[in-house]
Amino acid sequence: MTGNAPLVVVGDVLLDEDIEGVSTRLSPDAPAPVVDVTGERRRPGGAGLAAVLAARGGREVVLVTALGDDEASETVRAALRGRVRVVEIPLEGDLPVKTRVLAGGRPLVRIDRGGGTPGSPARAVREALEQAGTVLVADYGRLTARAVRGALEAVAPRVPLVWDPHPKGDDPVVGARLVTPNAAETRALSGVEGVSLRAYAERGAELADRWRAAAVAVTLGERGVLLTRAGEQTPMLVPAPYRAEGDPCGAGDCFAAATAAALADGALPEEAVERGVAEAAAFVAAGGAGNRLLWRGGGSPAAPRPARERDPFALARDVRARGGTVVATGGCFDLLHAGHVGLLESARRIGDCLIVCVNNDASLGRLKGPGRPLNPLADRVRVLEALGSVDAVAPFGEDTPARLLNRLRPDVWVKGGDYSAGELPEAEVLRQWGGQAVVLPYLDGRSTTTLAHRAARAAAPAAPTTP
Repeated sequence: MTGNAPLVVVGDVLLDEDIEGVSTRLSPDAPAPVVDVTGERRRPGGAGLAAVLAARGGREVVLVTALGDDEASETVRAALRGRVRVVEIPLEGDLPVKTRVLAGGRPLVRIDRGGGTPGSPARAVREALEQAGTVLVADYGRLTARAVRGALEAVAPRVPLVWDPHPKGDDPVVGARLVTPNAAETRALSGVEGVSLRAYAERGAELADRWRAAAVAVTLGERGVLLTRAGEQTPMLVPAPYRAEGDPCGAGDCFAAATAAALADGALPEEAVERGVAEAAAFVAAGGAGNRLLWRGGGSPAAPRPARERDPFALARDVRARGGTVVATGGCFDLLHAGHVGLLESARRIGDCLIVCVNNDASLGRLKGPGRPLNPLADRVRVLEALGSVDAVAPFGEDTPARLLNRLRPDVWVKGGDYSAGELPEAEVLRQWGGQAVVLPYLDGRSTTTLAHRAARAAAPAAPTTP
């Protein structure tokens, strides 16, 4: 962050309202679902949500926004109190309220009402922007950014400015460090046809040139974010770290807030986008804007990766509790090759999860001799975990996985076809709890040692020819 200067969020605050319930029948007078209400929640949305997300971790955040004398504005003031400092622009009319009706956690309909016009900003607004270390504009097309555009134009050349645009809003000010439209917004703002990555790259580059912005980050949901620049032919794609299953409401605000916070910490745009993608995925996985931890004492909504249970012992317990079959296999996996991949895919099809027991570096070195491992344990684990056939990885340091297997207690232990079932030292261990050791077919001629020798021969200098 630039000294102790605050991150200033400028934009349109909304009041988001969720009416939650269950629906088991249709209305007798129309083919419409009947929702039995079980609860209601109200919270700041738009720039208000972005400011709260930017303030996580104790960062000083100032929110410049338009609020009025209506009930919705009072609700927003109360929710933001103690989280961010609010510098108000007078609102002529009512604050916009967006109401979602949800059944079983899924939206059925959204109702929008209200919407006033920002008045003239007071001196406190200009002072807040003059003292900013970083600025985030959360534009929801309600004209708050237009009311302070002159001050934004003055601040853009000297501090990082992130602009989250809206098709109904104004163009970003010249010199924005990063503009963050989503896929639908880029289609509305640009004349380029198509929905391919190439089309979005062309749109982003065109918008960066039109807006004279340093970079445009096009958010593409599950596909990640495409970082583009004017005249650049090869953009950077930052994929989502995993598929986040959850409520995506507010994910764009989270991405914009996280990138602005990263720039405030001195990150490059590429680094800021990577942080933003990771935080947005965790935000969605944790329940999105409706996550109660976010609004209960200011807690972070970040969640661990939900796609797989990575703890092998917890995974084995869960699968057994459901009556499933736990499959395990083991090896060094020093250089992953086609033989490994085929074995792991076949092993996974046997049961309901596959846990790979992998020798740690000391164990592998004792087994294979000097010069091994070729890849350290952390790298081998990461490669294995990236395979769709592998559910969890369990390292061990002994010469055999017997001790580890006694803890995991898999139903099936798998090895490749270079063993016979009678030779497997783990077979006797498996019998203690009724497990079964099996041998699967293995691709001939594939081994780490063979690959290593082949690479060494290829790297060796050619013998000089005799004249």
